[in-house]
Formats: sequence, C-alpha cells, structure tokens
Amino acid sequence: MLTPEQLENYRKSGKISAEALLYGKSLIKKGSSMLEVLDKIEAKIKELGGDIAFPAQISLNEVAAHFCPEDDDNTILEDQVASLDIGAHVNGCVTDNALTVDLSGKYSELVKASEEALKEVMKNLQIGIEIGEIGKMIEEVILSYGYKPVRNLSGHGLGIYNVHIPPNIPNCANLNKQKLEKGMVIAIEPFASTGAGVVVEKGNATVFSLLQARSVRTAMVRDVLKEIEKYKELPFTIRWLCKKFSKAQVNYALKQLQQANIIKGYPPLVDRANGIVSQSEKSFLIDEKVEVLT
Repeated sequence: MLTPEQLENYRKSGKISAEALLYGKSLIKKGSSMLEVLDKIEAKIKELGGDIAFPAQISLNEVAAHFCPEDDDNTILEDQVASLDIGAHVNGCVTDNALTVDLSGKYSELVKASEEALKEVMKNLQIGIEIGEIGKMIEEVILSYGYKPVRNLSGHGLGIYNVHIPPNIPNCANLNKQKLEKGMVIAIEPFASTGAGVVVEKGNATVFSLLQARSVRTAMVRDVLKEIEKYKELPFTIRWLCKKFSKAQVNYALKQLQQANIIKGYPPLVDRANGIVSQSEKSFLIDEKVEVLT
C-alpha cells in the first residue's frame, strides 16, 4: 500500500502532469517547431515543481508512440494528427497523460473515439473490475466510431521511478480476469486507428532506459553512462545527453551500451498499415472512490 507521503506525491505529480499537458496542447499549432514545443513542456514540468518521468513525445499521424525528436530535428507542425504524451514524477511517484490534436481538420471523429473510450472507462472504474472488461469497454466505443483499437498497445500500472509496471490494461476485450485492487495507480490509454490497429517498430530509437548499471572500459562511454544513471530506470532521450556531450560521443556510447545490454532502446511504434492514430490517457488511483490524478 502507498504511504501517506507517496499518496501526496502522486497527487502533486498528477496535478503537474495535467497542467503541463494542457500547456503543451496550447503550443501545438500550425507553424510551431515540434522540438521547441517539447522543450517548453519539459521546462514547464520543472517550473511547476516536478521532475520529468519520461521524454515528452509528439507522435504524428501513423506513429502511435515512442517518437522523440533529436536535438537537430526541424519538424514543423502543419496539418498532422499530433498525439502528445507526457509524464511527471515527484520523488519517483510517476503520473502519465496524453491527448491528441487534429491539425488537419479531417480526423475529429478519430480523436473523439479515443477520448470517449477513456470517458467510458472512467465512468466504470472501481475496485474489483476485471481488466478484460476494461479492454472490452475501450474496444466497443472505438469500434462504434468505425475505427480499430490498437491491440498491441495498452494501459499500465505506474510505480515508483517506474513508468510501466503490471497490470497491463488492454485496449480490446480479452479473458484477463485479474481485478483492480485498492491502492493501484494505473494509466488508462486508449489508442484508435484508421488502419490495422496493430503497431510495429519502425526507425531508430531515440528513447532509451537503463537496464542495469555495470562498469565499462572506455572512458567516454563511462562518462555518458554516469549521466544516464541520474535518470535511474526512467526513460531518457538522445537530445538530453547532447546538451552535455557531443553527438558523436552520445551515438557511440549508446551503441556500446546497447551491445552490452546495459540500456534498451524503444523505436517508434507505427501502425502496420500506416493508418492515422489518436491517443487519450489519464492516470488514476484505485480507491473506494477512484481518484483521477491527471
């Protein structure tokens, strides 16, 4: 069970995550630099008194998750469907939330599908609800809009210095009879797609996390690893490291650390049929009265 201090930290974290998400939404406009938007959001999280739980991400169109620009990215937001996913933590207590902005004007119903699926779950969340039942609700709402839920992405538990812990909470019906229990902190995360409703890895990873701290021989790799260890097991991104080290040093170190199984990379996740994807997400504390943290 959570201690009173942890409970208060989760509430603070949730308030910061929610405020930073809405701030980020206000920045997603035609003509904006994606890199500048994300840098401003991360600065806002710190300004509000939180720490960054994972790199702020904007996934465009067919990209569902795990896209994070590098320090020299020049992507300009124009007419894309942009899913913004951010999280904060206070003393390790992580909260996570996301929303989608349709800059094209063509996909308002797709955005609504993921939003309404989340709202349906919110109305029914309680201690004892089966995880498979949550997936069924999400699936039924998204299908009612004529789209597909993304079957191999899911909501998840939130832990101390850990963004993804059990239970996995599916976006479609399954036979999982596990029930939500008092004291769980979870993220519900519906994804709706115009395409296959299945994502695959595509492109190079720019988001990583530390798997295990081990000694390395090369001095410059050791320096980068020492910086990575400051993030504990929380995800980090290339552009953060490039603020302290050269791009060449960062790329070399990351390659060596992956080969040594010290860090793991998370490539962008893209709809298999290149369908457009929307996302909606909030974090919750499961209690006698479910608390919306974000």
